[in-house]
Amino acid sequence: MAETAKPLLIKRYASRRLYNTETSDYVTLEDIAGFIRAGREVQIVDLKSGDDLTRQYLLQIIAEHESRGESVLPVDVLTDLVRSYTSQASSVVPQFLAASFEMLRDGQSKMMENMTKVSPMGQMPGFDAMRAQQQAFFKAMTGGVMGSTGPGQDGNGDNLEDIKKQLAELQSKLARMSK
Repeated sequence: MAETAKPLLIKRYASRRLYNTETSDYVTLEDIAGFIRAGREVQIVDLKSGDDLTRQYLLQIIAEHESRGESVLPVDVLTDLVRSYTSQASSVVPQFLAASFEMLRDGQSKMMENMTKVSPMGQMPGFDAMRAQQQAFFKAMTGGVMGSTGPGQDGNGDNLEDIKKQLAELQSKLARMSK
């Protein structure tokens, strides 16, 4: 099994510092979010008790992104999630969310595949970069909940200025083609 296929083990010390066991250094929540965006599974355990704290830290990462205005989850979805914890729906919600993200990922992959094969856009310079950026965005949006979103993801494209520049170039090329 490949080294990146097994979860990256992060240990939480009594001081609440997080320790990356592969690189032997301390990491932050943002570092962990970066590992996940890059397609890496992460497991966070309490050093003393051995308790799995992964879910707690993933929720904290999501909460921090939402509080900084990087909202992905609409308020009504958050409200429904809270309600699901106090109703009989809590037994079906995890399966429903997993299936929904799976369908979203599959639809996105099929759409990109069809655009590449059928559409002349797939032959345009810069289309592969746009596709990679779109896949990176989707992966960041889902927080790695469902793992990798498909081939061709290398974690590049996280730089917003590069994305804006490439999008502007692509729009310019499209404008020239339509004339």
